[in-house]
Amino acid sequence: MNLRVLVGLSAVIAPFLHSLSDLIEWYQGGFSSGQLWLNYIAFLPMPWLLLGVYAVHKDPEPGLFALIGALLYGAAFTYFSHTTLLALEQHKVTYEALWAGLGVTYTVHGVLMVCGGLMFTVSALGAGWLPRLALLLFVSGLLLNLLLALLPVPDIFQIAGSALRNIGLIAMGYAILFSEPEAKT
Repeated sequence: MNLRVLVGLSAVIAPFLHSLSDLIEWYQGGFSSGQLWLNYIAFLPMPWLLLGVYAVHKDPEPGLFALIGALLYGAAFTYFSHTTLLALEQHKVTYEALWAGLGVTYTVHGVLMVCGGLMFTVSALGAGWLPRLALLLFVSGLLLNLLLALLPVPDIFQIAGSALRNIGLIAMGYAILFSEPEAKT
């Protein structure tokens, strides 16, 4: 399996599983062991996802801004994967309880996710190497996550931002899988 196919499939499957996990969490009114394990499986490729998307595009050459954004986004999801295991170990039953237990460290990683995603999106939009709609959905989800974190609404509403972000990632994966590979120079 070549890198393009691996990245494309990961960009479709991981965000889909994450959204499925979010729906289960919403339906149950909180975390469950099975839902958290599904979330963890979905998060495993996420630290590498934007880096993979960056790696498969060569024309035009993705810039340093996109690379830094992909790395920041990946670092945030490395931490988020860890928090899923913490929720399992500590028997946290809601997102609110998890966030309250992790405090500012969780928030800092949320900021890294948003900043990294914005940097990646701005660069990709400028270069034109990904579908505009996919990128706009992705960045809309990030900005909605940020807005909801600042508003006095229950944390379960973060699912809306995550869903938009995940739809954008799935659309990027689809484009990678079904567009013509770039010519090697």
